[in-house]
Amino acid sequence: MIEFHIELDASGLNCPLPLLRLKKTLITMSSGEVVKVIATDPAAHLDFGVYAEQTGHRIIQSIKEADRQVFYFKKK
Repeated sequence: MIEFHIELDASGLNCPLPLLRLKKTLITMSSGEVVKVIATDPAAHLDFGVYAEQTGHRIIQSIKEADRQVFYFKKK
């Protein structure tokens, strides 16, 4: 299991709200910290993937479950 500093539950939110909540959370974090994001939006992996590529933050793990996706982002 990955250690994380903050958990962001974006369950029930649709695009673009999970991404906006992630951006807001990352602003409060220090470089190298990890945020765990829980999302139920089926397209969340697309938004998060593009965002990571554009910003340099890293998705260190993503887990797809039956009813949700879990992402671990490391702030650059």
